[in-house]
Amino acid sequence: MHHRPRVAIAGTAACVALSIAFAPWATADIVDPQISDSAADAELALAPIGTHETGVFDESAAEIVAHHPATQRLFVVNAQAATIDVLDANDPTAPTKLFSITVPGVTAADGSVIPEGASANSVAVRPDGLVAVAVENAPKTEDGWVVFYDAAGDGSTALGAVRVGALPDMLTFSPDGRKVLVANEGEPANEVYTKDGVKYYAADPAGTVSVIDVPGTVAAPGQDAVVGVGFDAFTTANLPDGVRISGPTAEGVTNPVPTNLEPEYIAVAEDSATAWVALQENNAIARIDLGSNTVTDIFALGRIDRREVPADLSDRDDAINITTVDVPLFSLRMPDAIAAYTAADGQTYLVTANEGDAREWGDDESDDTFFIDEVRVKDLGSDGYAPLCADVFGDVAAPQSDEQLGRLKVTVDAEMGTDEDGNPCYAELQAYGGRSFSIFTGDGRLVYDSGSDFEDITARVIPDYFNSNHDESEFDSRSDDKGVEPEAVTIGKVGDRTYAFIGFERIGGIAVYDITAPTAPVHVTYVNNRDFSVSGADTLVGAGDLGPEGIAFIAADDSPTGQPLLAVGNEVSGTTTVWSVTDLVTPPAGDTPVDGDDGDDDTPDDPPAPAPDAQPKKPAAMPATGC
Repeated sequence: MHHRPRVAIAGTAACVALSIAFAPWATADIVDPQISDSAADAELALAPIGTHETGVFDESAAEIVAHHPATQRLFVVNAQAATIDVLDANDPTAPTKLFSITVPGVTAADGSVIPEGASANSVAVRPDGLVAVAVENAPKTEDGWVVFYDAAGDGSTALGAVRVGALPDMLTFSPDGRKVLVANEGEPANEVYTKDGVKYYAADPAGTVSVIDVPGTVAAPGQDAVVGVGFDAFTTANLPDGVRISGPTAEGVTNPVPTNLEPEYIAVAEDSATAWVALQENNAIARIDLGSNTVTDIFALGRIDRREVPADLSDRDDAINITTVDVPLFSLRMPDAIAAYTAADGQTYLVTANEGDAREWGDDESDDTFFIDEVRVKDLGSDGYAPLCADVFGDVAAPQSDEQLGRLKVTVDAEMGTDEDGNPCYAELQAYGGRSFSIFTGDGRLVYDSGSDFEDITARVIPDYFNSNHDESEFDSRSDDKGVEPEAVTIGKVGDRTYAFIGFERIGGIAVYDITAPTAPVHVTYVNNRDFSVSGADTLVGAGDLGPEGIAFIAADDSPTGQPLLAVGNEVSGTTTVWSVTDLVTPPAGDTPVDGDDGDDDTPDDPPAPAPDAQPKKPAAMPATGC
């Protein structure tokens, strides 16, 4: 391995500072100052301005967030309480809880009644106020529901509900508002058993997507409006190379592909004709034709070669070592959230937050029925695992040391070779998560990957807590796993530029990239509303935002301030935080910005023209000095 100095960072022009938010109304979870890192010519500024605190820590009390412009309400998934919390965001500096929506007891169109123990997983709101809530059954392996509400109501009465597939994990409206699309993840039961030496899940439902035609009014559809889209046409024989099928399945299943593919997240084209579904554990995306409601393609998302793209891969080296390796080690992208947008060339592009995820089932690691498809590199060659191939890895003691790759968690199903005696051995290693974000064309062609940017940025501005976990402030504790774990992504347009906002689940913070040119994104800023001096699951009051799970972009026309906002649900801190998004270089009307220029190539850039009602109700933040 080629080691770098303690802090090894790719050279980029940037302004690194702590941006101080002048916010006398700030609550305990608006940290002052925030940690920030902005490009010298950043065209956008980001700052937290208000937060709602549930007071519940490390229990997923704030996850997915949706915004309704007409009422200025935020709908927030509170998994801990199995509810949707409804917040008043008319004053975004002080979002206030109005009430909670509970789903048990609702009768669906098929006559089923949502039982106690069922929980909300996702929420979306159409501009006219139709609210859709994805509800997981108890047990999760049975079919779930989508329940509909009126955003302007008090949440006490549902408009109705329909039955969908098992474990509806995420849902979204199509841009034209005519459909709700639901990712039914279909995870297997936690119970695993062994029969005749083979492990099986007690139950493993197929992953599917439900496509629901919804009324043009604020009303619930009937059950006949639901179409299930599945993967029965795909087998191990016709899947493209690189789509990962792993782990045991339910007994008696002849085709493991439909049960193994697990829809995680959905993005829809602006014309509402095509949807893309992230299959996280499979390192793949499926494309759905919404005219025929069929899966037309599945494409693999490829691997990152760590011989070419650096990363810090050890939590036991007492240093920041963002470096390449000299052995065949690859990272699977495995995105959680994905988003779609149309670029200037008229094509649709997909943006993926490459988190990574292992499959793990069973309740007791000491039980021989427990299943997990990951292993630390140092354990290869013991505990029943094949060793590293000596002809590939050389003296395996070196790469298996804790200081190098020994602590790294890798898949158990990487490519196998044989040793000189014909015994199986690992010819390569595969780690979970790309630690990056990527941009793909609609047909799966990779056009950009951020590489080591996220680790470079956080090493530069938070070196003492580089690759920290979210519930403990620690140095380098996640390097052996998935690094910052980019979890959430959303896309928003500010002025004439298109931006991706990416949330880091572990170390925290939001990174912003200008993705107007899909093949050449530009880092704009990174801001982390976290106080690392506060640590420990029982002492997180005042720690700020921990574990961003869901991000909603609120366009200027929909915002209570007349300026763009972000709403972020943070699952560990249990906070929902509103951020101001400030356009620093809005050009005068008539100019056409190109690559940051105002369009007048022969004259200096014109100063920004103030828009009507351009100021938020209260000043959000001042940019860091020198930025």
